[in-house]
Amino acid sequence: MKTQLLATLLVSSSLLGGCSNLSAESESTMNISNKTKAVALLNAIETGDSKAISYVNASDYTQHNLAIADGLAGFGEALQAQPKGSAKVNVERVFEDGDYVFTHTNYNFFGPKVGFDLFRFENGQIVEHWDNLAQKAQQANPSGRTQLDGVTTVLDLDKTAENKALVAGFVETILINAEYDKLTKYFDGDHYLQHNTAIADGVSGLGQAIEAMGQQGITMEYDKAFKILGEGNFVLAISEGRFAGKPTSYYDLFRIENGKIAEHWDVMETILNKEQWKNANGKFGNL
Repeated sequence: MKTQLLATLLVSSSLLGGCSNLSAESESTMNISNKTKAVALLNAIETGDSKAISYVNASDYTQHNLAIADGLAGFGEALQAQPKGSAKVNVERVFEDGDYVFTHTNYNFFGPKVGFDLFRFENGQIVEHWDNLAQKAQQANPSGRTQLDGVTTVLDLDKTAENKALVAGFVETILINAEYDKLTKYFDGDHYLQHNTAIADGVSGLGQAIEAMGQQGITMEYDKAFKILGEGNFVLAISEGRFAGKPTSYYDLFRIENGKIAEHWDVMETILNKEQWKNANGKFGNL
């Protein structure tokens, strides 16, 4: 019931434009961190907390989830379509990089899912949203890890720029250019924790997975990195390519330790055909 009320308010607030920003509340929310606002908006999918609406600029909100119509009205319509009482949200990780906040979340949203959400803020309000969602795996990967467990603590804030540069180099050199002979530059031997559902720990596990896919005729291609975002020891890379021949959006989260990649989570999402899009903003628009 609370989620349905929030959905109704979201649709209504979109129609009302700037009035929905609840100016009386806006001053009181300025001291709330952008991280807190992003998490509150996600939690509202489950709780129906209507105050979360005030964290969104109702007159200027751009949606890049291609299955959802643009603006707050589109978000509200998606919530209304969700079976009553089924929505669940547990934000496992949240990070901030300038005007951006990105989260790693355990969902039940039209079924069990794992997702990354990216929000852009202007003047303390959310004005843009991107995401990548995948079905939640029913079992752990070959090393007993899930898509969501592992380290959550942010460290090394003074090394954010350095760590972002490391990941940018890894994406360009290894994932896009496939220069696998340079793998050792990015890892501390075989010490590498893996949360991909099909790959075991270690650089050796990654190599075995790539070899196995090749034997099955399955290709994983990265063509372009759109955004590298980070906070301390965590860095998110957003890229486009093809998996098994299908256009794919890649969100890869890396944890860096002592200048090397130590842990990895990811969500791969097949990009909808253009005739299925419910908005014209593009999966990677404005990134």
